[in-house]
Amino acid sequence: MILLTVLFLCIISTYSASVKGHTTGPSLNNDKLYQFAYSAEVYVDRVKASLQKSAGYRLSSGVDVNLLWRNPDNDDDQLIKITIRDVQVENVNERPAAKNIFKGKSTEKIIGKEYLEALQRPIVLELVRGKVQNFYSYQNEPGFTQNIKRGLASLFQLQLHSGTAREVDISGKCNTTYHVRQDQVTKIKALDSCEIEKQGFTSHNRILDASTKATSATTYVLEDSFIKSIKAEENYVLLLNYRRKTGAKIVSKQRLELKSVQAGPGLIAGKQVASVIKTLDSSYVAVPLVAEPVKSECKKRPSLSEHWQSIREHMYPEKLSKAEAARSFLSFIQNIRKATKEEILQIIRSENKELLPQVVDAVTSAQTPASLEAILEFLDFKDASTSTLQERFLYACGFASHPSEMLLKSLTAKFKGDIANEEIRETLVIVMGALIRKLCDREGCKLPAVVEAKRLILSRLEKAKKDDNVRMYLLALKNALLPEAIPLLLKYAESEEGPISNVAATALQRYDPSFLTKEVKETMNRIYHQNRKVHEKTVRTTAAAIILNSNPSYMEVKNILLSIGELPLEMNKYMLSMIQDILNFEMPSSKTVRQVLKDMRAHNYDRFSKMGSSSAYSGYITRGPDVSSTYSLDILYSGSGILRRSNMNIRIFDRNAELHASQVVIEAQGLESIIAATPDEGEENLDSFAGMSAILFDVQLRPVTFFQGYGDLMSKMFSATGDPINVVKGLILLTDYSQEIQLQSGPRASMEFLGGLAIDISGGMEFSLWYRESKTNVKNRVAMFIAGNTEVDSFFVKTGMETTLEVETTLDFISTVQFSQYPFLVCMQMDKVESPFRRYVTKYESLPSGRRYTARRGKAELLAGNEYPLHQENSNMCRKVFGAKSDSSSNWF
Repeated sequence: MILLTVLFLCIISTYSASVKGHTTGPSLNNDKLYQFAYSAEVYVDRVKASLQKSAGYRLSSGVDVNLLWRNPDNDDDQLIKITIRDVQVENVNERPAAKNIFKGKSTEKIIGKEYLEALQRPIVLELVRGKVQNFYSYQNEPGFTQNIKRGLASLFQLQLHSGTAREVDISGKCNTTYHVRQDQVTKIKALDSCEIEKQGFTSHNRILDASTKATSATTYVLEDSFIKSIKAEENYVLLLNYRRKTGAKIVSKQRLELKSVQAGPGLIAGKQVASVIKTLDSSYVAVPLVAEPVKSECKKRPSLSEHWQSIREHMYPEKLSKAEAARSFLSFIQNIRKATKEEILQIIRSENKELLPQVVDAVTSAQTPASLEAILEFLDFKDASTSTLQERFLYACGFASHPSEMLLKSLTAKFKGDIANEEIRETLVIVMGALIRKLCDREGCKLPAVVEAKRLILSRLEKAKKDDNVRMYLLALKNALLPEAIPLLLKYAESEEGPISNVAATALQRYDPSFLTKEVKETMNRIYHQNRKVHEKTVRTTAAAIILNSNPSYMEVKNILLSIGELPLEMNKYMLSMIQDILNFEMPSSKTVRQVLKDMRAHNYDRFSKMGSSSAYSGYITRGPDVSSTYSLDILYSGSGILRRSNMNIRIFDRNAELHASQVVIEAQGLESIIAATPDEGEENLDSFAGMSAILFDVQLRPVTFFQGYGDLMSKMFSATGDPINVVKGLILLTDYSQEIQLQSGPRASMEFLGGLAIDISGGMEFSLWYRESKTNVKNRVAMFIAGNTEVDSFFVKTGMETTLEVETTLDFISTVQFSQYPFLVCMQMDKVESPFRRYVTKYESLPSGRRYTARRGKAELLAGNEYPLHQENSNMCRKVFGAKSDSSSNWF
């Protein structure tokens, strides 16, 4: 027993001694010089393209590594010296001499003599258990050469056992996972976890944005407890969310391979790292291993004024439906973002009235402190004569891709001040609501400016006496979508009448169903079933839509179905059409509706054979792997055959997000007196009115009035020219994505996408008393231009890829009603014209001297126009309408 105990103690002692003498990281031998071959490659190309044709470059060199010092008390604490030598820069792929920008240029010419000398000055690493404890270099060394050395130094950081760690290297502080198998170690770095100073911004809505995916893997092969070879690869992929075929990738590769081991310098004596470093070179200082931001020296660019003159001709109002206008708009924004307040004001103050609105669009969309200061200094809200410019400024604020707190604060201050034009005052508070929502979506609800703006809107709504003021604040809440505003919206939806009740109900309709509580649904049921008071058809149908789109119960659906047959004639038909649309389009509530329809009391011929011309229909515009887009058209008529509401929606969605791209609502009321008809129940006292309301990219715009009151109606009927009324016209920054990326090999990369929209939405409503016919027409003319640029900037060489897409299209929605008989004839048409579509990809490499290589490919095609199919009943109606019209000529007042 004693013998076994002694033997056990001996084994433990021997094992402990071996552990103490073994490092947990790579270990260098004394008096040896390790000579490596090193290369760092960068590739830029389309996502699925082969690297053999990519733009890029390769930096290669020799690397000498030797042990300077080992802690006498801890073998795991080492100082190693790393020296880069024999640097070469070349194409990453073989290229003919005529296309080789490096041909005939020495490394010293490419990088620069001083920079090359700095790059080849040695660095020292303190490795403790395989991790870089300190990085020693020279203090005033250029940032880009320092980053290349950081990228090389980071390769020497590894651990020799499997597991996860939070490590600091050139990429920042990152989550890192190690897998160890015999003499091979694989290091996986989660790049999205890295804490590093980041620059850039993203678009507010995910669908309009771009997304990146990044991976990093490094494989080590060890021999004699030190590195034999390293292969590291880092990939960044950037994709447009709404067109994932359009994107770019950056691939960064590093290789380090041991070539020889020779006799080297001896160790430096010492017990402390500081004394050893001082002995080696007193100029060494400890600097962070995390990369430092580096900016290239910019070449002289054209001034903002010169750039504006070069694009000015494309920005006239009559050219705003062309892709070239959107392209010019984006390039102008990019230049404004680099300009000073004085440069911006110089252009604004010197431009004519025809072009000023487009300048205002661009300056506001730039979203820099200088551009905001310039536009606020220029615009005078006390001057009614510049209301057009004020409105363009406000809408550009509403569409802002990444609004700042300062923008909302500035608008709140303007709202509290004097405003000459009441329509501008209304637009301003509506836009404030949109900014509140965007800032809250980015976790900015508690920002002082947001808190103040919310308080102002809610408190003034409660104090408002005039209907116009109440409607104004309700429209602001329709944009803000504040959870705390729901009780107020319920109150106005149920207790008020006319436009106020309608705005409150449609505001509730915009909330996510998760916010629609039991109280909301109870109120909507009371409105629809008129438990407390009589409501207009428009409000009742909106209440029904809210119920059916927010996970309705069996009884809620059953009660709605049982009501059909007891409603006003056209409302019966509309509700039937809405139910059928839910079933045909497989909407979320379709399962519950089908369960209710098994009950013959709810589902019978008498109920489902009601006559009328009102309808609701949804369909797909596109269905794709990335995003799909849908349209919905619904028309509600009064019992006398006059349009009550026409509603066209276009929505874009993917698996995780939805964008309400556009809504155009034309409403009319109190027009029965024109044809001596009887108004429907609850609508006997409504004033004559017709107007249009629009939502564009999730932003409610200020409604437009066609006429208000009987006198105004008759005046405009007899003086009408048939010309449509403009609802929205201007330039919108749709996609605004920009990110800077630190590559682990040292260079800085940037990835950006800008998408601009030139848009012209107009609508009109026409009457022919003689032919007892009405017609509404909504025309959407748009041109879109998308520009993407992915670039790696190594200071001495730039390489990248530019991508452009452009399309021009027109979408018309026309509804024609003949009310000379009942049921009256209604024909709805939705047409898209032929659309030119062009896309180009340009890859490039360039040197500061101006030498440049470019390769460009493109494709142009004509996308076919089409008429979107609606339901069969509509097709039959259209045949009758146009068959009747061919027998007689129209005469529109």
